[in-house]
Amino acid sequence: MRSKKAIINIISSLTLQFVTVICGFIVPRLIIKNFGSGVNGLITSITQFLAYISLIESGFGGVVMSMLYKPIANGEKSKIEEILKASEKFFRIVAYIFIVYIIILCIVLPQVVSNEFNKLYTVSLIIIIATSTFAEYYFGMTYRLYIQATQRMYIVSIIKIVTLIINTILIVTLINFGANIQIVKLISTLIFILRPILQNLYVKKKYNLNLKKAKSGYKIKQKWDGLAQHIASVIHTNTDVVILTIFVNTLEVSVYSVYLLVISGIRGIVEAFTGGIDATFGDMIAKGEKENLNKSFKSYEGFYFTLSTIICTSTLFLILPFVKIYTRDIVDVNYIRPVFSYLIVLAEFLFLIRIPYSTTTKAAGHFKETRNGAIIEALLNIVISVVLVWKLGIEGVAIGTLVAMFIRTIEFMYHTSKYILDRSVLYTFKRLLVIAIEVIIVAIIVNLIPSVNVTSYLTWIVQAVIVAVISSLVVIPINCMVYKENVKNVIGVAKNILKRGK
Repeated sequence: MRSKKAIINIISSLTLQFVTVICGFIVPRLIIKNFGSGVNGLITSITQFLAYISLIESGFGGVVMSMLYKPIANGEKSKIEEILKASEKFFRIVAYIFIVYIIILCIVLPQVVSNEFNKLYTVSLIIIIATSTFAEYYFGMTYRLYIQATQRMYIVSIIKIVTLIINTILIVTLINFGANIQIVKLISTLIFILRPILQNLYVKKKYNLNLKKAKSGYKIKQKWDGLAQHIASVIHTNTDVVILTIFVNTLEVSVYSVYLLVISGIRGIVEAFTGGIDATFGDMIAKGEKENLNKSFKSYEGFYFTLSTIICTSTLFLILPFVKIYTRDIVDVNYIRPVFSYLIVLAEFLFLIRIPYSTTTKAAGHFKETRNGAIIEALLNIVISVVLVWKLGIEGVAIGTLVAMFIRTIEFMYHTSKYILDRSVLYTFKRLLVIAIEVIIVAIIVNLIPSVNVTSYLTWIVQAVIVAVISSLVVIPINCMVYKENVKNVIGVAKNILKRGK
């Protein structure tokens, strides 16, 4: 049953990521083309500033999920309602705090970008963009966490897919009819408000939960450790854009956002394969299935590393040609930044590598144990980025991200191996060495073969297929030779799923 749910979650997540990538490339280009790179940069900056209050999944949300696994496994409905009621109360407090934060942002950010936009223009965009986030906290976050904990993340994915498609169609229509950016973003906000409302209605109807009758006063343990982790994570994730907004300008933010579109796309595709995995591992940990956890983790780790290595090594050679085509007729700022492209892809690679470990650590509820690492990561990113941005600009903030990401990834690998899986840390670091060797081999081969003259999306696709095939032909055979046991386990899991499906 676990495997079947995991597969459904993965398929729905992959579909969501495909739709997200397509829509994600359509909308920003339309905004840049019709409103300019500065407006696109301002929207990105506002979104990133608002993210500083998003104390959700990886923070309090992660703690709530880790506490739901056991009562869900045991069918303790009253305990589930108590946890969800405490969660809902907390998220509504966060929603009220968010209103205060929006007011502060409406005062401060217009001053920062006053040389590029008038205050009323900036304030209106802040309020419009922030509204859907407020609705998510107030109406839907608790119910989304419950859906995820029950291993039915595909429900959330379906809701997102539908709203994304509707949103994109409406945006394209509005821009073609000459609507201003405020109207365009307002319609987006109204569409996205549907998400938390639908999640809320689904849980109440499907599971017949009544939080009003649940006992009050349930204490969520480790919530501040989880929040501390997520605050650090939010600071780290959004540092680059915020520093560029404050110390450079919104044009550079727009450059960053275009590369971020590609990075977010590959992250989404790879992360789609984690759909429901945290809930699956959390269920195993709650039931004390240590041997099963270790075996499943090895299989997942091997598959995930293979996929991440193929996608990220391919992206190293494909991101710059893609950006050249995507921005070929945009002249208000230079989007072609080779050094930055390599740095940001390597940083993202490190982030993806750590996901199996961070997912398992959070599923085990080890928030306090890994709290300090999160704080160090955030501080390192801020300090290095601020120091380097003065002389190196956008490349400086990418270096800060890369260094901080590397240190945090090593910490997650160490903690998960030693304290959750009880296996040798050397096994994990051996995997890193194998990855490094694979990347070097792929780089040598790609640079030796004649490259396609990329002048259109079609020629880019041809080049992408060539690079992806080379990467696959290097990575898959090496991993199959080095990790024979993992391959057998993955094949065994696949066979069991197919048998159950018949």
